[in-house]
Amino acid sequence: MPSPEFYDDLEVRDAGLRAREEFGLLPDLIAVAMDKAPGWSRQLEGVDPEDITSREALSSLPVLRKFDLKALQSENPPFGEFTTTAVKDLGRLFMSPGPIFEPEGTGSDWWRAARALFAAEIRATDIVHNSFAYHLTPAGHMFENGAHALGCTVIPAGAGNTEMQVEAIANLRPSAYAGTPDFLKILLDKGLEADQDLSCITKASVSGAALPPSLRQELNDRGVHVSQCYGTADLGIIAYETPALDGMVVNEGVIVEILNPGTSDPVDDGEVGEVVVTSFNRDYPMIRFATGDLSAVMAGMSPCGRTNMRIEGWRGRADQSAKVKGMFVHPGQVVEVAKKHQDLGRVRLVIGRENQNDTMLLKAESRNNEASFAEAVAATLQMVCKLRGKVELVAPGSLPNDGVIIADERKAF
Repeated sequence: MPSPEFYDDLEVRDAGLRAREEFGLLPDLIAVAMDKAPGWSRQLEGVDPEDITSREALSSLPVLRKFDLKALQSENPPFGEFTTTAVKDLGRLFMSPGPIFEPEGTGSDWWRAARALFAAEIRATDIVHNSFAYHLTPAGHMFENGAHALGCTVIPAGAGNTEMQVEAIANLRPSAYAGTPDFLKILLDKGLEADQDLSCITKASVSGAALPPSLRQELNDRGVHVSQCYGTADLGIIAYETPALDGMVVNEGVIVEILNPGTSDPVDDGEVGEVVVTSFNRDYPMIRFATGDLSAVMAGMSPCGRTNMRIEGWRGRADQSAKVKGMFVHPGQVVEVAKKHQDLGRVRLVIGRENQNDTMLLKAESRNNEASFAEAVAATLQMVCKLRGKVELVAPGSLPNDGVIIADERKAF
C-alpha cells in the first residue's frame, strides 16, 4: 500500500524503473497513434515505433507545435485527425481560444488532475469549490474529474457570479478551492465586504494565472494553504507543486522535455526552454507536443519524496517570432546560427527600430571576440534569416538564462 503522503507507489518509483516502464510503453503508444489516427500517421511518417525506446530516440521525432495544430484542425476538423477514439465515442468536446478544439474521453480522472489535488492535501472528506470555467473550455471538468477520482464532493461554481459564489461558500462550507489564485482573493475579499464567513476554505489547488509570492503569502495569512499546478487544455495536468513547495513534480503519465525554443533540440538541465510533452492518453495521445510555455528542469529529487523530474514554474512564452522588414524571423533560425559556430554559447537576437527602420543585433556569448569571427557570424545570420544584422560578442555567462531567443524591443509605431 502507498504511504498516506502519496497518491500511489508510481510517484516514488526508482527513476531508472520509471524510465524503463515509460519507454517500454512508448512504442505501443506510437504504433496505436499511427494506426488509428491519420494525423499522427502523417506527422510521424517513416518512424518505426519499435525504435523509440529512450529519450535520445524520442528526441529524433518531429515536434508538433500548438499553432500548427490549429491549422491542422482547420484542414481536418474537429481535431486534425489526432484522436484514436471516434468523435461519437468521446465524452465531451471543447473549444478554447484560438480556436483550438479539445476532446475528453470517458473514465475516471481523464485529465490526470487527481495527483495534483492530492498533493495539495485535498482528500475524499473535502468539499471542493471549483471556480474553473465550465463553459466550452475544459478546466472546470478537468478539476472536477480529479476531485471525483479522490472521492470529493464538488460545487461546480465556474467563473464569475462572485456574490452568488460567496453565498454558496458561506452556506455549503467547502474546505477546498480549485481555480485561479486571483479569483480566490476576490472571493475572500468579497466575503469580508459582505460579512460572510469563508474561513471554511483552508486549502487550494490553483492554476491558470500568476501566483506571485506576495499573493501566496496573503492567502496563507488568511488561512488558505495554496498549491499550484501546471496544465494545458491539450494535455491535462503536466506538473504540480507538493507540500515541499520546491518546484513542480512532473505528473505520471507524461514525459516532459525542455527544448530550445523553435527547435527539436533538448537544452541542458537548468537551462530555460520550451516545455514539450508526450502524453500517454488512450483517446488523444500527444507525442512531442510543444506547449509554447517556458520552464527549466531542476536538479535533484523533490524533498517531498516523489522521484519524478522537477521543473520550475512558468517562465514565459516560447513563441518569440517577430516580423522584421516584412519577413518573419523565428527562434529556430537564431539557434541554427549558433549551431553553425561551435564557439558560440547563448544567443539573443535583439530587434530594434532606428531612423524608421527595423534593426537586428545578435548578442552572442563567445570566448572568441575577434572581429573576423563576428563578421563570420553576421554572414551566417544573413544567410539563415535572409536579413542583415550586426553581431555583438559578449562574455560567456553574461546573457540571462530566461529562454528568450528573440527580444523585440521596438516600441509601437
